[in-house]
Amino acid sequence: MKIYDISTTIQSSMQVYKNKEEKKPGFRNMSNHDNGQAVHESRIDMDVHCGTHVDAPLHMLKDGATIETIGLEELVGQARVVDLTHCQEFITREDLEPLGLQSNEWVLFKTRSSFSEEFDFNFVFLREDGARYLVELGIRGVGTDALGIERAQPEYPTHRSLFRSNIIIVEGLRLKDVAEGTYFMVIAPLKLTGLDAAPARALLIEGM
Repeated sequence: MKIYDISTTIQSSMQVYKNKEEKKPGFRNMSNHDNGQAVHESRIDMDVHCGTHVDAPLHMLKDGATIETIGLEELVGQARVVDLTHCQEFITREDLEPLGLQSNEWVLFKTRSSFSEEFDFNFVFLREDGARYLVELGIRGVGTDALGIERAQPEYPTHRSLFRSNIIIVEGLRLKDVAEGTYFMVIAPLKLTGLDAAPARALLIEGM
């Protein structure tokens, strides 16, 4: 059995969406042994969309469901990693049709984003027609290695069509060392409530 940690490491030097300063995590030491204190303790301040995270419908839908409505049972099970590193700008219906995706399946997109730790303003995204195809198939969830599943689309049709069809979105995966294929997936978002997303630890297990 081999376990792949496909989560982004949370650190001050990590890539954040559009390199926005306000999206960078902040770390602060609150007490330490060098000052004669008995304990070493730290604080972290971070955006809920930082690094690997699960989006909730509220992120893009007014009055949409919040993160605690996504059950752990929906984030654990078989998932397929598909190699889309040949896609240069976006992922279309035509890119997805040959893959033989099935209803109720989890699909994880491996793109060129997994091969760089710098934010790419032209990251490969799921175009609206590709999202509608996943809706037609009845996909259970979709993950991407970019920090967003779409860009440069007015009114965010990719997010909104997926959310309206109860398809879970995970962003910020790290798939560089993972070959195309089927794995047992575990995604564990922080146990938050009332919010539009939650940072998560994501694992793929080979041989289960």
